[in-house]
Amino acid sequence: MTTLHIKNGHLIDPANGIDGLQDLFIADGKVIAVGSAPAGFTADTTFDAAGLVVSPGLVDLSARLREPGYEYKATLESELQAALQGGVTSLVCPPDTDPVLDEPGLVEMLKYRAKTQNKAHVHPLGALTMGLKGQSLTEMAELTEAGCIGFAQAEEPIEDTTVLLRAMQYANTFGYTVWLRPQDPHIGRGGIAHSGPLASRLGLSGVPVMSETIALHTIFELMRASRARVHLCRISSAAGLELIRAAKAEGLPVTCDVGAHHAHLTDADIGFFDPNARVTPPFRSQRDRDAIRAGLLDGTVDAMCSDHTPVDDDEKLLPFGEASPGATGLELLLSLALKWADDYALHQPQTGARPLARAVAKITADAARVAGIPAGSLGVGEAADICVFDPAARWTVSSASLASQGKHTPFLGYELSGIVKATIVAGRVAFQR
Repeated sequence: MTTLHIKNGHLIDPANGIDGLQDLFIADGKVIAVGSAPAGFTADTTFDAAGLVVSPGLVDLSARLREPGYEYKATLESELQAALQGGVTSLVCPPDTDPVLDEPGLVEMLKYRAKTQNKAHVHPLGALTMGLKGQSLTEMAELTEAGCIGFAQAEEPIEDTTVLLRAMQYANTFGYTVWLRPQDPHIGRGGIAHSGPLASRLGLSGVPVMSETIALHTIFELMRASRARVHLCRISSAAGLELIRAAKAEGLPVTCDVGAHHAHLTDADIGFFDPNARVTPPFRSQRDRDAIRAGLLDGTVDAMCSDHTPVDDDEKLLPFGEASPGATGLELLLSLALKWADDYALHQPQTGARPLARAVAKITADAARVAGIPAGSLGVGEAADICVFDPAARWTVSSASLASQGKHTPFLGYELSGIVKATIVAGRVAFQR
């Protein structure tokens, strides 16, 4: 039995209401004590975290690992290493691989491949419909047995609303969560930038906000009929958040997340057609960006995810309209959450809230609750998945600083705060800087 003592660290564990100097004691992959050592405890390894924050390992609700099928963009090995360098110990991967995750054997193979890497925990989403074609439902029970934690369509909308209703009714019967990215199948389909003055000036086809809000209205009507639990992925607009706020007030079983980059960037960051800023959904107006920041604060937005989508040079170094959408994000999630906290503390000093703890919650405990996975907590008896980071240390985002095979992000050249010093998975130091 290996034992580990993390001492002198500032422990932030939102799930258990801890925010202060506390030691952690770990044995056999689990937390066995917080604060004081249990009787007879001797540490095989002692980690001095003086001046550092000790938090649960990060939980990322959307990270494309590109396996199977897109190994030329990224591999499990490269992306799970990127996860560790970013402090991410649990991640959810969408089903839009090739082949699509619509068969139990494919899910089992992915889980096995991920486990042999001995890095972060991988939690796949199964396809909601066969081949993501929006026609026939997958065998959700079999996919759940194989290890799926929910069911999604990734970026493929279901055009036939009857199919979506049946999928939600089936999911509700068995207590499964349906993960949907709200986008109308027709309005804005094929658009590449936020519909607005900027897109018009640049001559780019637009994706209007109503593409998101029309889909949300439909989803909420189907939820009322089916009572299915739905998680809404990567909300991008102020109008969308208003609808979600109302749905939560009504009591609908809905949660939502936003991409970390959407909490900071707007359509103006496209600049002179920078393909690194080509993402889905597109960056929207400053008003939408500000609404996302406020939604993270008031709880309308449950979690922040990296929306990690590695893209290779051949598909990214193209004119803006032809470039593949997506950005690398696993190693930026912590820093972008801290940037949100810093900006909030700067502009809202009178509230007295602790923005650092709030930011950590959005990428640990709150994300784990949404996903329904045993993570994001450092209570006694919980798995010792831990991120140790220096919140004040600064780093510059560059291709060389990223372990991910995907080197494209709109934050290239930015100086950000927050450097991961160690990532511990099941009590084992899996990464140390």
